[in-house]
Amino acid sequence: MKRKLCLFTFFLFCLSVTWVSAKQKSPTLPDSYVIVAGKTLEKDTEWRPVIDALSQKHDNAPVIYYHNSPYETLYRLKQLRPRYVAVVEKPENLNRDYVISFHKLSRTIDDDIFADFLWGIITGYDAAAAMKMVNNSTEPLVIKDAVATITEISGAKWFDRFGWVDDHKRGLWGEKVSAESDTVNRYTDPKNILGKFYELYTKYDPDLVVTAAHATERNLEMPFSLGNLRPKDGKLYADFKDNPQFLKESGKRKVYFAVGNCLIGNVNNTKESMAIAWMNGSNAATMIGYVVTTWHGRNGWGGLKYWLTTPGRYTLAEAIYLNQQDFLNQQYEWSPWFLAAEYPHGEKVSNPMREGARRIKDFTGLEPTMDQIGFMHDRDVLAYYGDPKWDVRLQQIPEENDFTVTTQIKGNQCIVTIKTHKNFSLERMAGDKFKEEHVLDIPFSYFFPERLNHPKLAPGQEWHAVVDENFLLVYDPKFEPNKTYTIRIDIE
Repeated sequence: MKRKLCLFTFFLFCLSVTWVSAKQKSPTLPDSYVIVAGKTLEKDTEWRPVIDALSQKHDNAPVIYYHNSPYETLYRLKQLRPRYVAVVEKPENLNRDYVISFHKLSRTIDDDIFADFLWGIITGYDAAAAMKMVNNSTEPLVIKDAVATITEISGAKWFDRFGWVDDHKRGLWGEKVSAESDTVNRYTDPKNILGKFYELYTKYDPDLVVTAAHATERNLEMPFSLGNLRPKDGKLYADFKDNPQFLKESGKRKVYFAVGNCLIGNVNNTKESMAIAWMNGSNAATMIGYVVTTWHGRNGWGGLKYWLTTPGRYTLAEAIYLNQQDFLNQQYEWSPWFLAAEYPHGEKVSNPMREGARRIKDFTGLEPTMDQIGFMHDRDVLAYYGDPKWDVRLQQIPEENDFTVTTQIKGNQCIVTIKTHKNFSLERMAGDKFKEEHVLDIPFSYFFPERLNHPKLAPGQEWHAVVDENFLLVYDPKFEPNKTYTIRIDIE
């Protein structure tokens, strides 16, 4: 009997080794999803259903709980190797340092410099608001109507209807009233920017709101400091001098992209913050914003540039992710030590920018440029609130669909084929000169439909390319119209 038991145990061991070996030899990895949450939520009768609903939505995704720090989940994350991670947490436990630390955690699953998963935070004014975020990000959303406080997207080609107030010229505003209209009308009203924004927000009931004026955790200024939006009881109101008014909401789910605002993405350990009010009262199923004061802008404007350049090609989370890996790689190519230097966020120093420059010089021996200081500043300070697997995209622009990308797995290679069309524009692929004061040309990018297992560029190719399990970047590709290009990637 003992001998039979030993044989059975040995059989199980061999079966296990065979299964692991087969798994390791698989050229692709599953699109697995993991939930990370604070331990106090496990037995919370209001918040636990949020976790359960999110898990059920993603094929009974496993949940990892931590007591004090998300870093406690590292061992299990290394075991599970997810492609997507959702954090569920109460606003009282979220702040600048939480966001910064989770960015760092996302790069520690394997030994390369890149983030190993896409991640987002599910939270809310209360558990009901967090559940609303989960439910609102279940079905895909294509952005059609938008409102903004920036002029960079005032051409409005991505939208059916669009209204904006200008942050370059005081009093200028404009609108695109319908999908059939090829023109964007411009008007001047220098006296009441807050009122105009309130009016356009009500009129267009946007799927997307983009802002870049001054802000804090407790207010969003209109351009030229002419009025404020503020939070109250989990909702946003326009702080008109004589008669404050809550924003008029239809209940429509939306995206809020605070592309260049200081601090507005910082929940700051309170549900009475701008971030929570956008998610709760204004129904932002995804919100993106900085958790620190910002001046360089590569993280926010770069993410928007990736999303706009090939409309409809990437979800918002994929665009944000690709941009972040791009500027991680650029720092690494300057010097690997750039990724070890830390910007003094929250430290008591008289001049954070100068201190950041000193640290770069100490690490690298180089006199840093403003871009190098700005990249370090921006590296870990953009918060993504929402389900990272939500399929939310811009509309496609048919005349700009000027190339296709396909992949084929052949043995231990992934073959990426890029076919450019006759209307292909390399300048458009590189970002069409969008916001060049913050983001220069971007590379060709591709988010793999399936993760690749230990990929590397096959020998004998001259591409200046970066490949990781989730993505491919090709710098200065020199693609031409009506051509086919092949990139071969070795996988295990």
